[in-house]
Amino acid sequence: MARYIFVTGGVVSSLGKGLSSASLAYLLQSRGFKVRIRKLDPYLNVDPGTMNPYQHGEVFVTDDGAETDLDLGHYERFSGISAKKSDNITTGQIYSDVLKKERKGKYLGKTVQVIPHVTDRIKEFIK
Repeated sequence: MARYIFVTGGVVSSLGKGLSSASLAYLLQSRGFKVRIRKLDPYLNVDPGTMNPYQHGEVFVTDDGAETDLDLGHYERFSGISAKKSDNITTGQIYSDVLKKERKGKYLGKTVQVIPHVTDRIKEFIK
């Protein structure tokens, strides 16, 4: 049975959420737990690659070429697990995915709403 630990801090930057999560992942691994880190970013940009580095900070590029938040680099170094594009998502990507599904008729003419469509996409990402 999967268990989840969520580390939140609202939209406040530089609290140490990423380093704390990476450290916790390392500690759990040392106790024999299988760990998978997922990063959900609240901004509407699709990825941080085009964002101002003075505002967002450095970008970490995963082995599969995704431009992600620097926190994924911390997770990778602390846990020894290679971060992938699928480990990071932004609100912009979530909305983009939902709208693409709507355009393809995946919602069978229903009114697309935050609940349940966007929240379902977030749940898909977490699993």
